[in-house]
Amino acid sequence: MKAIIFAGGTGTRLWPLSRKKSPKQFEKLVGNKSTLQLAVERLLPDFKLEDIYISSNFNYKKIINEQLPQIPQKNLILEPEKKDVAPAIAMSLGIIGRNNPDEPVAILWSDHLVKEDVLFRKILKVAAEEIKKNPNKIVFIAHKPRFPSVNLGYIHFGEKIGSKQGISFHQFKDLKYRPDEKTAKNFLNSGEYAWNLGYFVTTSRFINHCFKKFAPEIHKSNEKILASYGKKNFIRVLKQDYGRVESISFDNAILEKLDKKDAVVIVEDIGWSDVGSWEALKEALESHSYENVIRGKVYLEHVKDSLIYNYQDGKLVVGVDLDENIIVNTNDAILIAKKSSMPKVKKLVENFSGTEHEKHI
Repeated sequence: MKAIIFAGGTGTRLWPLSRKKSPKQFEKLVGNKSTLQLAVERLLPDFKLEDIYISSNFNYKKIINEQLPQIPQKNLILEPEKKDVAPAIAMSLGIIGRNNPDEPVAILWSDHLVKEDVLFRKILKVAAEEIKKNPNKIVFIAHKPRFPSVNLGYIHFGEKIGSKQGISFHQFKDLKYRPDEKTAKNFLNSGEYAWNLGYFVTTSRFINHCFKKFAPEIHKSNEKILASYGKKNFIRVLKQDYGRVESISFDNAILEKLDKKDAVVIVEDIGWSDVGSWEALKEALESHSYENVIRGKVYLEHVKDSLIYNYQDGKLVVGVDLDENIIVNTNDAILIAKKSSMPKVKKLVENFSGTEHEKHI
């Protein structure tokens, strides 16, 4: 079995720590390791290092090598420019499956936290066994919702259709995107919806078939790229043809058009959290909602339900009489906002494009 971890996002909702020069997946959000490093570690020892691939952008090759020197260079699949996920998956799965297109491949992401590592690896193994029996399928790995999130997508799943080693498989009914609050509560109460993590196990051959059927232009361009892979003209062809493909999500290009019988769903609680925003990171690390989550030199009095991250060793951050705040201090910027106002940060940071405020000093 192979695994590919996608690490090409920019993460503007974690500004001012996450910037275009060094996005969130490379920053030390938890302890002294990046979420990319943690994503690789949670696959060990069940995966060999030569079976773990990283999909990212050429701009991040240096930092990936610094953080993951143990990953073979040939396992870095780098795009020459930022596109949405569909072209990246088409190219990555094509490269991984050149020698064995029917081998199971796990598609994973670099900016998540998973507390139940052992269960997570067990699920991957069980999903791989299912794919070995049914290589023209996708096994979605979904998560039991902890609360009615309006920031996550959902998978609508049906009745149980089988199980292996205590892990159940369910019918796949549909994908649902970020719902409003009322709909999210209905999803939670129904017991028929799970958080869509973007994790799944499939084969390169099946994904190639899906692109050929549902996204022929991406497939055509990708075939040219793959034909040049390993040859002297690969980089030239890659830059030329990758730049021509449509920037579209994998959900829009493939999954929305997928025949429901071609997928099954595993729904478990693996202690998963998306740390794509400061309030999500707080939710992932807190024991109780009123608890403060802090990092660095921080002194607080009468403060609750706040996240305070200080990345300057020579500076003390002091907070008094604060509730539900996000405070992040870096070398060149300080973010101060209410938790409820954090959705506005992404839009605000878009105004910094092309300025010194999107780069670290």
